[in-house]
Amino acid sequence: MSNQGAIPSKDQQPGLIKRFWRFLRHPAATISAGALLLIGVVVGVAFWGSFNWSMEMTNTEEFCIGCHEMEANVYSEYTETAHYANASGVRATCPDCHVPKEWVHKVVRKVQASRELYHKALGSIDSPEKFEEKRLALATNVWTAMKKTDSRECRNCHEFNSMDFVLQEGRASAAHSDAFKEGKTCIDCHQGIAHSLPANALEAYKENVSAVYD
Repeated sequence: MSNQGAIPSKDQQPGLIKRFWRFLRHPAATISAGALLLIGVVVGVAFWGSFNWSMEMTNTEEFCIGCHEMEANVYSEYTETAHYANASGVRATCPDCHVPKEWVHKVVRKVQASRELYHKALGSIDSPEKFEEKRLALATNVWTAMKKTDSRECRNCHEFNSMDFVLQEGRASAAHSDAFKEGKTCIDCHQGIAHSLPANALEAYKENVSAVYD
């Protein structure tokens, strides 16, 4: 009677364990190089697909406002600005302004954003009062990042070299022309372009951002 498929006896099990560990240490002795390459490609594609899917899934406005901290505070403010609704019908969403488009910079930003999960667990800004208490510090962090990158995300849509100052309203034309000559960047003048400014915003920007990076 065939014993194929039978459970190995206790005497046989140590040998099976040894062969299993031998396979893990030296898989090429059992599997051909071609098979190993194929397995590596499949695993690599699966990893890359999962990683890229995670990146894109967390790079949507729906994800950004998935927690009430963002939806009830900065998102509600943003919906009252020209970046949300305007004559052209072009909308800048949360990732457009806060997540770089270049892959390497995007990965760095995602790693930095992982700290937000920690503060979500702590409940650091889970009430309007807590949020307002930390608003200036949070805003300063964003301003600093944008100053360091020469307002990189703003410049995905806006660029001095693409502006026709003649077509702009007089005050805006003069301000942009002066800013271009002085080497200013978008965030130097537009800290409150999409969200309400915290108290003492101008003083904090000059002290903590301009003084360091100008």
